[in-house]
Amino acid sequence: MSVRFAMMIVGISVVAGCSGDGSDGAPADIEERHEALAAATPSTVVFDGAQLVATRQALANGGGTAAQRAALTALLHRADDALTAGPWAVTDKNEVPPSGDKHDYLSQGPYWWASKTPTPDNPKGCPYVSRDGQRNPEADAITDHYERMVAWDAITDLSLAWFYTGNANYAARAVLDVRTWFLDPATRMNPSLPYAQLIPCRTDVRGTGIIDTSQNITHLVDALAILDSGAPGWTAADRSGMKDWFTKFLKWMQTSPQAKAELGAKNNHGSFIDMQNAAIALYVGQTSNAKSIVEAAKSKRIAAQIKSDGSQPEELSRTMSWHYANFNLTALGRLAEIGTHVGVDLWHYTAPNGANLLKAVDFLIPAAEKGASAWPYQQINGFQQFIAVDILHAAAEQANDTKAKAALSKVPAPPGGDLWPIRPSCTPLDPPSR
Repeated sequence: MSVRFAMMIVGISVVAGCSGDGSDGAPADIEERHEALAAATPSTVVFDGAQLVATRQALANGGGTAAQRAALTALLHRADDALTAGPWAVTDKNEVPPSGDKHDYLSQGPYWWASKTPTPDNPKGCPYVSRDGQRNPEADAITDHYERMVAWDAITDLSLAWFYTGNANYAARAVLDVRTWFLDPATRMNPSLPYAQLIPCRTDVRGTGIIDTSQNITHLVDALAILDSGAPGWTAADRSGMKDWFTKFLKWMQTSPQAKAELGAKNNHGSFIDMQNAAIALYVGQTSNAKSIVEAAKSKRIAAQIKSDGSQPEELSRTMSWHYANFNLTALGRLAEIGTHVGVDLWHYTAPNGANLLKAVDFLIPAAEKGASAWPYQQINGFQQFIAVDILHAAAEQANDTKAKAALSKVPAPPGGDLWPIRPSCTPLDPPSR
């Protein structure tokens, strides 16, 4: 493997690894990267674009903090893997959606199982019944869910890697992945989700499949904003194509029967569709729409979902209550981050019942520090303390929550490292959920 200039605008700090370009940091290469990193501040919708620029400058000019350097090294390992993975497409799947169009996204409800032994008269074992938290491997046979997840994460990692290093290879691969999933007529995904999380044997309209895209779509949108800030190979046609795709997707997300069902959800599903719609609206220039969604979250989400002690009854009732309590706060934390872009402060809003986001974050601290012994609720499939790291970072650094700040040093770091110092935004840190 070649030697990679990891943080380098001006060629300081060498990190060993694979850049995918065979570069050894020759003067001409440094100059090209220096020009690439002179790009404008990204117009991000969740990330703080100015903070990203400041972090990049710190890493280049003064070396940054130890946490920033460690986070960048971890990011670049992920981005290096993404250089040779994919590209992925919604048309890769073997199955054909009910529409007959492979460009339609397709997935199966993961917690639904056949209730009867299959017979010639009932080959699927209908009806299917819910087993909360128990994932049916049948759902993984359809590749759209997994490939969408890894493709969108790769686009984010590659875009950030280009932003911090100026290595055009990262940008080129991100552009390829974007075009393959969204823009190429042969492989593009249709901007809708009518067949997400279908349940075998049933034909009723369900909105729960929308959570498939909600989990990492905000980071994807911010990755596009980073590419917009001057990535080599990213064209005006790419930018307009993505704006058009997301404008159509947002319309479907606010008007389809599935979306209307999901918008009425009282748990994490409702939080995530609000977060998704607000982020997309801001990205496509519908600022007032985004602001109204965030403002409405005060009553629709915080007041309705959180009690005065910070508990989240809808999430605590699940078989994976630790996961879902963190998961819902990921969505609400990102809504608060979007709020900073549109002039709405969710972090410090207190509902009439005394509930607020910071109480909900602080409710997690004992278990984040001590593990399952400090969490008197059901959590099957293992207890991972580290999944609270991002929401603790967010509360500590974006809302000055002193309890969260004190807790961070006592919570185990996520596997692969804590990326918050270079991508400061709430991110689900455990496997994708429903």
